[in-house]
Amino acid sequence: MPQMPSESLAARIGRQLASRIVSGEIPPGARLRQDHIATEFGSSHVPVREAFRQLEAQGLVESLPRRGVRVAAFGLEEVREVAQMRGALEVLALRNAAPHLTPAILDEAEEATRAGDRARDVQNWDAANRRFHRSILAPCGMPRLLRSIEDLHSASTRFLMSGWRAEWDAPTDRDHRAILVALRAGNVEQAAALLERHVTWVGPAPGRRPAAGPARQT
Repeated sequence: MPQMPSESLAARIGRQLASRIVSGEIPPGARLRQDHIATEFGSSHVPVREAFRQLEAQGLVESLPRRGVRVAAFGLEEVREVAQMRGALEVLALRNAAPHLTPAILDEAEEATRAGDRARDVQNWDAANRRFHRSILAPCGMPRLLRSIEDLHSASTRFLMSGWRAEWDAPTDRDHRAILVALRAGNVEQAAALLERHVTWVGPAPGRRPAAGPARQT
């Protein structure tokens, strides 16, 4: 069995920094200093610069002329842009995945939704939510498209974490279940319409929490 290629140092640095940014551990506006990060990972500046380029391509950081790199801010307009991009790309992926969706795959997506219902915190709910979306989209067999969607999910998670890390009510996701009902019935266009509506809905901005539960972009 062929071995999987090992992760490069630049990729590992980028992945760990991305995780810290998405979780809110490194807040928007924070400077990322090459020398500090190189020391932490025991590397030269070369893989750190490559990691910064990867993070910039994901929209997680921005380069400032003569001022280095900082974590990108994330306002409501960016949230709306990400939601609209997800709507377009996830529908494209679903239409291409639909012929390859088996009952076992749909069962896996349904279990992911149940895991989200059982989640006790936003981190576990987000993991279950991503699992649902990956389950129904991965069979499209379009790796470049799936990578773009994964980057957009990370952006969505940043909004979710920044607004609702302290207070969380586990939602029951009716949209996920409605999408699965349509897919099990072979109604791909209805499933696509439900998915588009689901991912493009944006709730109130952080700090304006409705009484019934947290706004979220899923």
